[in-house]
Amino acid sequence: MKKKKERRINMIKPATNAWFHLVFVLLSFMSIFPVFFVFIISISSESSLRKAGYALIPMEYSSAAYEFLWNERATIIGALLISVLVTVVGTVVGVLLTTSLGYVLSRPVFKLKGLYTWMTFIPMIFSGGMVANYVVVANLLKLSNTVWALILPLLVSSFNVIICKTFFRSTIPDSVIESAKIDGASQLTIYTRIVVPISKPVFATIALFLTFGYWNDWFQSSLYISNTKLLSLQALLNNMMRNLEYIANNPSAGLSLQQYRMMMPSESVRMAIAIVIVVPIACAYPFFQKYFISGLTIGAVKG
Repeated sequence: MKKKKERRINMIKPATNAWFHLVFVLLSFMSIFPVFFVFIISISSESSLRKAGYALIPMEYSSAAYEFLWNERATIIGALLISVLVTVVGTVVGVLLTTSLGYVLSRPVFKLKGLYTWMTFIPMIFSGGMVANYVVVANLLKLSNTVWALILPLLVSSFNVIICKTFFRSTIPDSVIESAKIDGASQLTIYTRIVVPISKPVFATIALFLTFGYWNDWFQSSLYISNTKLLSLQALLNNMMRNLEYIANNPSAGLSLQQYRMMMPSESVRMAIAIVIVVPIACAYPFFQKYFISGLTIGAVKG
């Protein structure tokens, strides 16, 4: 009787369950519809955009935007490769540094725990500002016009370190670490063979945060990169958004500048590049989803 009563109390009413489904369907639609609408604009002809503006059902469909991007594949692919390189290297190195720092801060016997905790906490409250960051990266480290200028400033986040610290503290008991020490395991062995295998959710969560951060970043390029060959795909899109003449002033098909401007489908090209940026990161998310959902419960009471 007691179990049946508890099951009845915890059971969601059909009407409430239907409302939950409706809410989640609406939220999913709100997330997917903008991407779909951008895709529709990207396959709309330039003439229909001039006449009717943005429309869910355009007057005329056209693949001119994607054909234009294909003709500019040298520029687009170069920027894409820079984005992929920065995202992969930044994510891998960032996950290693962030999780390692979070782990040592979660161990109460670590002698420098207080110092590193303050070094992690203070940047969450105070920041040196843009000028200080620029002076350090560009003048002291001399990383301007290098790939490292796109990687190092975003490598470690205090917020991500706190997430790792909370996870390791609530998930890895001190007794497990002490047992491994008694058996003669070194700290590196404990971390690689005990901590890492049972910490996949936090690794995937931090990797997802870093992947999104690096892939969507354009600001570092605007600060430190003047060499167009080192621009990321997002920086290229941002330049096009701010100045429609960006690609028009760099013809690569042997045409005159006036001919090049006349044949450029500017509005649909913007949307086509947005689709090119969204698709890779959208394809990567399902691989993180299982662990990301687990990572959302970091710090929850376990029963």
